Amino acid sequence: MPIRFFLKQWLMPPGLLFLLLVAAWWLRRRRPRLAAACFALGLGGLWLMSLPLVVQEAARYLETEPALTHGDWTRLAEKADAIVVLGAGRDRGDPAWGGMDQPSYLALERMRFAARLAKASGLPVLTSGGLHYGTPPSEAALMAESLQADFGVTVAWQEGASRTTWENAEFSAGLLQPLGIRRVVVVTQAWHMQRARWSFERAGFEVVPAPVGSLGRDHARPFAGLLPESRALWQSGQLLNEAVGLVGYRLFY
Repeated sequence: MPIRFFLKQWLMPPGLLFLLLVAAWWLRRRRPRLAAACFALGLGGLWLMSLPLVVQEAARYLETEPALTHGDWTRLAEKADAIVVLGAGRDRGDPAWGGMDQPSYLALERMRFAARLAKASGLPVLTSGGLHYGTPPSEAALMAESLQADFGVTVAWQEGASRTTWENAEFSAGLLQPLGIRRVVVVTQAWHMQRARWSFERAGFEVVPAPVGSLGRDHARPFAGLLPESRALWQSGQLLNEAVGLVGYRLFY
């Protein structure tokens, strides 16, 4: 896992773009034209990734599933038998919580939406997410605890072994389908929903997508989103990772 993570960080932007800048410096005297090309690609790529407008437009290619309307919330029990919330990492040892690990802010966004859907529809909830770098507790357990303590929703099932979206689907199927549950509401980020839906459908589920946290909308940024922002750089990395993952899943699964 650490080696794969290390390679991924340097083979995907922005790591790859930093390598291009290093290569430009290294080649500046021996191969000036190649150095100039590396510099242009590295700096240009970082600049584009830092623009909110680029994030907004790129996200629209991934965020193809429409959001649920408020009217859909109360009718979910007609279309599904359970709600599945996918894990999104965790924050290690937060001092504000006595040094206890907490769900990431992306996970909290999913959990908040799942809690609203559960209360409106009465559907039971499954949390899905395994160990983060091999250390307990699982993401599923952290989310279940927070859903109960912070949102008043009791989680019916915890799937705490998965490490990928594909495993989220496969291991959730192992828990739910023996109980006769094959119709599920899947809650995850809007830009992640294509891959999540594809994985859960391959695992034998009928999926009701419940995307949250859309990036492909007008966020009213100053100067039409053409000023660089550090947050946009991170968001661009998430979108690139998702695009590669979506292609990879369809090639290898």
